[in-house]
Amino acid sequence: MAIKITDDCINCHACIAECPSTAIYEEGTMWTMAEGTAVSGLINTIVGNIDAQEEQEPIDIGDEYFYIAPDKCTECVGFHPEPMCASVCPTDACVPDDDRQETKEELLEKKKGLHGN
Repeated sequence: MAIKITDDCINCHACIAECPSTAIYEEGTMWTMAEGTAVSGLINTIVGNIDAQEEQEPIDIGDEYFYIAPDKCTECVGFHPEPMCASVCPTDACVPDDDRQETKEELLEKKKGLHGN
């Protein structure tokens, strides 16, 4: 499953530098699949085929705190033994997203798709 950020977030920015997939963005910020990954061209995501360079709408979380693009979140599988955003968050605002459950194998495949290894 992906990680999500709750309204306990204090916008400290600690999680952003820790994310190996560049999946964490400030509220209202557009994002791309290509940013921080090896992805290019058309790719298949949970919302369908998108151009990796095309800016995507911010995830509407309804408040002013960071969000995680679930198509890019690998829970740090293949990089670290645990999700680094949750590890460094001083308010425990980074939690599993029960609406987006993925197995470790699926997360490893996502990581390979995003980073090519």
